[in-house]
Amino acid sequence: MRSADWYAALLQRAPLGIVELSRDLDIVAWNGAAERLLGFAPGEAIGRRIDALVAARGDAAAWRRLLEEDAGEPRIWAHVRKDGGETHCEWLHERIVDEQGEVTGVVCFGRDVTARVQKEARHALEEHLLRTIVESLPVSCWAVDEEGTFLYYDGAALKVLGLAPGWALGQNVFELYAGQDMTALRQALDGEASHNVAEGNGRTWETWFMPVRSGGETTMAAACVSIDITESRRREQDLQDKLALIEVQQRVIRDLSTPILQVWDGVLALPMIGVVDSARTAEVMDSLLEAVVRTQARCTILDLTGVETVDTQTANYIIKLIRALQLLGAEGIITGIRPTVAQTVVSLGLDLQNLITLSNLQAGLKHSILRQQRSAPAGEQGKTIRGAQGQSAARPR
Repeated sequence: MRSADWYAALLQRAPLGIVELSRDLDIVAWNGAAERLLGFAPGEAIGRRIDALVAARGDAAAWRRLLEEDAGEPRIWAHVRKDGGETHCEWLHERIVDEQGEVTGVVCFGRDVTARVQKEARHALEEHLLRTIVESLPVSCWAVDEEGTFLYYDGAALKVLGLAPGWALGQNVFELYAGQDMTALRQALDGEASHNVAEGNGRTWETWFMPVRSGGETTMAAACVSIDITESRRREQDLQDKLALIEVQQRVIRDLSTPILQVWDGVLALPMIGVVDSARTAEVMDSLLEAVVRTQARCTILDLTGVETVDTQTANYIIKLIRALQLLGAEGIITGIRPTVAQTVVSLGLDLQNLITLSNLQAGLKHSILRQQRSAPAGEQGKTIRGAQGQSAARPR
């Protein structure tokens, strides 16, 4: 027959925490596994009330109920260890009954299940998160096995299509959507994540295909999330249409604000109005030089009467434009320069000796006609003068 010391040694070596409590919940026995579980040595625990030493968090009567209830399903309680850390213990118990059938105490067997509790809590959180996403966002989440059989199909987007959650379970995706491009899904089944945007059921879907390998009786080979982007695509297209319209309107405004006019034979006029920046000046330069070549103009009037200010870079562009006109054999004339524009041009320190500037467009036109007269052959000069006078007579008074 085994001695009491042998049983005591066995109790200390047991892999489970063993705690014996009296009817008053005083600790009668406390083994080594209980010390490792809760941090208290037997000398610190024996003789103290269990609910004062390691109470079940949130349930003050938890230990008392063990004296009143038969052994059944294990109970999982959270305790505060001696070092202040929290641990979760799974307890089984067996009540101690005397010859008269009275409960005199209880023996508890516990083990640390903290990791399992944390894992279950994380899984519960992930499940709740997934449920929130599929029920709140315009998405459909689905998964298939290696053969393409649907294992899961749910999501708020199904309501738009008039489909019920799980409607495709057990069906094969390749048979159900025969004739559609399934390249992205096949890549996921081959272990490569992929993504595409496609039309389906009158909607536009953006789908992510993710390879998955999980244990269990059924192997999930690919998980897919489809987002209904129909409305966002429509808004994007509307925005692009509006931007295109604005661009057309801006082009019309630019053309109206910088019209190239042929005001006389061989004379072009370019009245500029509003804000003149570098981009606009560069565009004007291209258009004007092209018009000079096309019309064989010999004089070009750049009228700045409607321009309040220009920056130094734009002023430099204007001077370069005059130089470019000269290279094409046309005389460049600037009219209507305002004081602020003149200050900007002077501040550049450019050579202005060969630059013709006149007070207004009328003066520029007169200068151009006279130049045409001087350069015309002798027999044509009278026609030029009479043509100018005819123009003057036709001008409203």
